[in-house]
Amino acid sequence: MSMVNAFTSEDFERLDAADRALIARREKVLGPAYRLFYERPLHLVRGEGVFLYDAAGERYLDAYNNVASLGHCHPRVVEAITRQTAILNTHTRYLHEGIVDYAEALTATFPAGLAQAMFTCTGSEANDLAVRIARYVTGGTGIIATELAYHGLTGAVAEFSPSLGDAVTLGPHVRTVPAPDSYRGAPGEAMERFGRDVAAAIADLKRHGIRPAMLIADSIFSSDGIFAGPEGFLKPAVEAIHAAGGLFVADEVQPGFGRTGEAMWGFERHGVSPDMVTLGKPMGNGYPMAGLVLRPEVIAGFGPNARYFNTFGGNPVAAAAGRAVLDTIREEGLQENALQVGRHLADGLKDLAGRHAAIGDVRGAGLFVGVEIVSDRAEKRADAALTTRIVNGLRDRRVLISAAGPRANVLKIRPPLVFSRENADTLVAALDDVLRAR
Repeated sequence: MSMVNAFTSEDFERLDAADRALIARREKVLGPAYRLFYERPLHLVRGEGVFLYDAAGERYLDAYNNVASLGHCHPRVVEAITRQTAILNTHTRYLHEGIVDYAEALTATFPAGLAQAMFTCTGSEANDLAVRIARYVTGGTGIIATELAYHGLTGAVAEFSPSLGDAVTLGPHVRTVPAPDSYRGAPGEAMERFGRDVAAAIADLKRHGIRPAMLIADSIFSSDGIFAGPEGFLKPAVEAIHAAGGLFVADEVQPGFGRTGEAMWGFERHGVSPDMVTLGKPMGNGYPMAGLVLRPEVIAGFGPNARYFNTFGGNPVAAAAGRAVLDTIREEGLQENALQVGRHLADGLKDLAGRHAAIGDVRGAGLFVGVEIVSDRAEKRADAALTTRIVNGLRDRRVLISAAGPRANVLKIRPPLVFSRENADTLVAALDDVLRAR
């Protein structure tokens, strides 16, 4: 994936001998495709709650990790995985009550109609399966995604993940549309504009003899720069793809599982009805599991004829981890925590914007916040260089975030759902310190 905060060879000589030696070993055995975060990469050895610890015992506040959405090494999830591993781990071709229990609990969190689940190991696999189903159901091949979307790494999914960079070619059946930028355009126009762009993409597919199969969107546009509002702006786009005979796939890998605070699933904030919803990273709080939740009528033909099996997808240990995640979100009130702490965090960041002209915009929902960094507020001129310095400056102050967006100038803040008001205050104070020191 194209990364705006990657370690490069130019940073190598700044590191101490131990880190240089470990990076050299890593590059020799893992090859050139992998990337590291930060100008001074972190050598992490332990995680607990919202904190990560490096090899020297230093503690870092993790304000970026949505994989361990309940916090690192949550004891309830660890216990569930350990207990089930000691009993049985097979696959879905055997009857197992735990798998069915989990599927029932998961689908119960969705609006009526989204009533069946299929399990994979990764979000990439989930989106790959969604493509297969959409093509079977619609008879089309055309796919519409946003201009800097990231939906996964399989061959089929990389073709509509523009954020992977120019070296990864988009498919000839793929059309991209701009994300609804509420900062550089009037927020009230976002709904109409996004719907119009999707309709134009559908028309272009048809002009080239390509039948539309699906529109896929991450409802908070995580890679495109984090655009959470106005609520409802997905409606015209979804109506357009449905009118063209295609399906709408809501990619909830990043905005799902209560992260936006206002709803369990990001798409619910927009009042739309997906045909399929893809899930991933936070589903098992670090245990590799993912899947789809979909309408029974969508899978009715594909299921008996094309079939589906994934050796590890939905195994009993994964089901135990997933159930522990759902139970913890409910019993610890983590969706409400995301809402309340997210508002507190956003208020703190907006207060900073009153003191630092480099902050052009603060936006998001719940514990998913984007902060636009600019060199000129009036012109809304992106400042990618300052963004990189901020991310690395926070790392030096032991607070971890990242950056996103087409101009590489949006601070991406996406902490575990157990983030507290105190944690939020620590982040805001550290950002204030970095901006004062620049």
